[in-house]
This record gives sequence, structure tokens and C-alpha cells, in this order.
Amino acid sequence: MTDLSGQRIVSKLDSDGTLTVSLENFTLPPPEGRQVVIRVEATPINPSDLGLLFGPADVESGDFSDGKIVARMPEPAVRAMAARHGAAMPVGNEGAGTVIAAGDAPEAQALLGKRVTCFPGGMYATLAVADAAMCLELADGITAEQGASAFVNPLTALSFTETMRHLGHSALVHTAAASNLGQMLVKICQADGIPLVNVVRNDAQLAILKGLGAEHVVDSSKETFLQDLTAAVAATKATMAFDAIGGGKLVSQIMTVMEQVANSGAACSRYGSNSPKHAFIYGALDLSPTVLTRNFGFSWDVSGWLLAPWMGKLGAEVVDKMRRRVMAELTTTFASNYKARVTLEQALTRDAALDYNARRTCEKYLITPNG
Repeated sequence: MTDLSGQRIVSKLDSDGTLTVSLENFTLPPPEGRQVVIRVEATPINPSDLGLLFGPADVESGDFSDGKIVARMPEPAVRAMAARHGAAMPVGNEGAGTVIAAGDAPEAQALLGKRVTCFPGGMYATLAVADAAMCLELADGITAEQGASAFVNPLTALSFTETMRHLGHSALVHTAAASNLGQMLVKICQADGIPLVNVVRNDAQLAILKGLGAEHVVDSSKETFLQDLTAAVAATKATMAFDAIGGGKLVSQIMTVMEQVANSGAACSRYGSNSPKHAFIYGALDLSPTVLTRNFGFSWDVSGWLLAPWMGKLGAEVVDKMRRRVMAELTTTFASNYKARVTLEQALTRDAALDYNARRTCEKYLITPNG
């Protein structure tokens, strides 16, 4: 019988504000029905994972010991997260590995011994359980590392363009645009003929996107940022933005520029233009408040964006099309780059945790739970 004992990273928040992230031993029951057990070989650390792993806790001032991090969570976050008090929650949305055990359903048995990528949660572990329907078999020659990030970033980038079409827009602005996700979006928009404005934060990030052939790249750290953004929005006619930053005034600046471009040459109206402007906030690289200076008329919307609900809105046919495209372009359009590779134990060391929790662009970590 296959040994189904392993280790995993769990995150536990107590009602007194103590956050404990630690390694724990566990044993899985034999899989049933469509369940499969995966020996996890590679799993990325995405910003969405960090929300559960650490959230806004003060990790820098935390206590680090072998296989454990203890930190303090701010009181407002403790209250907001009351539902998870005392629960040791497994972390890690997606990853890839080999199916070592399967339930008796034909679709589960068909995956036995195959290398798959999946999105079941609890992937920061030596073993993980998934429904066979959630697994995609990797083609021959595709490594677990290449397949580890096949869900979150690729499907997010593709869903941006599908959301744009769904809501009747034709061009996009994207912030934190030099990230793995941002680079994927550049390639998608190039292939699909979608005008895209990329907002970056330094010269190095600008060079990365220019190297990919991105036409419109603006640097928010430059004194000429607003002029450059205005020129790019005017050239693309972008009226929808996806913002990974969250806090600060960037969303407001983008909406203001969109309104200025829409009003250019138009008759004055105290209500602003009729051009619909929509900004989706999908990330929180900046945890400070989002500041909106309402000088962009009345035809606007700022809202949150999450992958799973939007995939539901887009429908099964569109989602299936996106998944097939990801698998066909896994080593090209949707290839991910990693700054470092760490084991489960190394992921909980001070140097590693502070580094990946800084959430810097182009510095993504990959966990290799089985070494």
C-alpha cells in the first residue's frame, strides 16, 4: 500500500492576534471516487497565497525557529478574519506533481502515474489531494516546474481580456506590468491584437517589457508619468484598467487620464464624458487605502476582481477554451520565471520569507516540497 504520510505548511491565526505558520505532519486517507493523491514536485508562491500565509502580519518582527514563524496580526485584520481563528489552514493554491494513488473512478485511475498540474489548494505539501476533474495532464517533456504555474497567472491574464470583451471594452491598462502575469498579458495582447498600456515602476521593468516588444510602457516613478500615461491612453483608447497595486492614488490617476482623453475636443459638461471607465483592483501590493480624487466625471466604476467568480461569469465554454490555450502555450506565452527554489523548510526561514513576502516584481519563488 502506498504511504500517504507527509508534511505541509499550515497557517493558524489565534483570536489574540498570534499568527503561526508552521510545518505539520499529516496522513491522508486512501483516495475515493474521483480523488487522486499527488506527490507535489513544484508549487509557486503567488500573491494570492501570501494572503492566507501571512496576510498583513508583521513578519519582519516575527519569531523564526526551525519550521515555524510566529508573528503578530494587526487588530483590524484579526477582527476581519474571525472565521479562521484557531484553524490550521493548509496553504498553496496550485502546483504540479505525479499522481501516486487514485480512487476507483475511471477518470481518477486514468491519471495514476501521470504528471499533472492542478489547483486544489493545500499544495505547499509533500502530498496533496485533488479531484481528477481539476487536474490537467502535462504533455511528455513538460516538467513539474514548467507546469506548476499553469492556473493562477495564465487564467488570470486570459480572463482579463475576456472580461474586457464581456463588458464591451477594447483596450486595457495594466499595473505592476513586468510581473510574470504582466508579461503573459503582453504576449496575449500582442497575439490577439488588443491595445495595452503597461504601467511599471522602474527602468529595469520598463526594459523587460520593451524586450518583449511591448509598445506602450510607462514608468510611474518618472516626473513625466502623467504625460506619458496620457499619450499611451490616447493612442490605445483604453477605458478599462486592471490594478495589482491596490493602495495609493494610481487607480485615480488612471481614471483621470481616461476622462481627460475622452473629453479631448468635446463640449464642456459638468457631468463629464459619457465614456464608461472601469478599474478593477485585483491585487494588494500596497496595503494602504485606495485614494480616489473624483475628477473623472460620473461614468465610471471601481471594483474588485477575483479569478474564480469571473470564470463563473464567463462560462464553461470560455474557460475550457482558456485552459486549452494555456496547455498549448505552456512553455511560450505562459512560461513562468522564478528567482529562487526552496524546500518547505527553507520557505519558513527568515531570509526567504522576508524576500518573497516583499512581493517584488520578477522575484517569484517556487517551492519544491519533495526536494
